[in-house]
Amino acid sequence: MKKQIKTLFASLILIFASFSVNAQDRIITENKLPKEIKTYIKKHFPNNTIIQASIDKDLMSKSYDVILKENIKLEFDSKNKIKEIEGNSKLPKSVIPNQILKYVQINYPKNFITDWELDNNNQKVELENGISLEFNMKGEFLRVDN
Repeated sequence: MKKQIKTLFASLILIFASFSVNAQDRIITENKLPKEIKTYIKKHFPNNTIIQASIDKDLMSKSYDVILKENIKLEFDSKNKIKEIEGNSKLPKSVIPNQILKYVQINYPKNFITDWELDNNNQKVELENGISLEFNMKGEFLRVDN
């Protein structure tokens, strides 16, 4: 159910993105994305194209949101580092830290990771079955986060 809601939400974002953008968000062209972000996308999502990119500026920082063709949303922080990946299908192994990937492969061998997030001092992943797992920055398992 949670996955269906995410899919619906992501679809609505794609449909309404060109009509309604937060006052602080500004849609930009792919050429306006920082080099580090474009390099990250080409490295980890080489067969995907950018549908939309936006910059979110506030008084203290800025961040970038990128939506890819296969309904994958990427969020980058003010230092152009990835901080969140949301998808509906299996994420590339290259975007998941090795310790976390190994933990999921051992403990959830029939499942795969669809979302990854850097949250304060922890990392979270969501599996396609809706289970959320939390890890520390070293990739050590902390808890199931539902």
